[in-house]
Amino acid sequence: MKVAIVAVGRLRAGPEHELITDYLHRFDRIGRGLGLGPARVIEVDDRKGGGMAAEADLLDRAIPAGACLAVLDERGALMTSPEFAAELGRWRDHGRPEMAFVIGGADGIAPALRSRADLSLSFGRMVWPHLLARAMLAEQLYRAASILAGAPYHRA
Repeated sequence: MKVAIVAVGRLRAGPEHELITDYLHRFDRIGRGLGLGPARVIEVDDRKGGGMAAEADLLDRAIPAGACLAVLDERGALMTSPEFAAELGRWRDHGRPEMAFVIGGADGIAPALRSRADLSLSFGRMVWPHLLARAMLAEQLYRAASILAGAPYHRA
């Protein structure tokens, strides 16, 4: 099952980019034997400043066809890492060809797009900068693959 992180905004070279790239590379390496990956980042940019609705349209067009849809949203479900790993494994086991994780812009994800999601996921009740949300998602994908593989990375 391929994984796409579909996000508003462009990530420039720097430590955040390196961190995300490293975790996604780790995910690809361990996930390959589990039927997970490769992972890729798809970035969209609302250059016209159309707000949440315009961003939702760009995000919607960037989501791979047939992908299971998860949105990152502060109102979403709180999951432990093993629960997230189990959910990822279920999507894979149900034959989903791709999983798309959507990270919206500064105002969040438009309600119409949010309502279509198979999962709404929160990293806590706090709001996180989008670059950190990407990094946290990349790390959790790697952690989930490690849990599914029985690797020692996750020690809970």
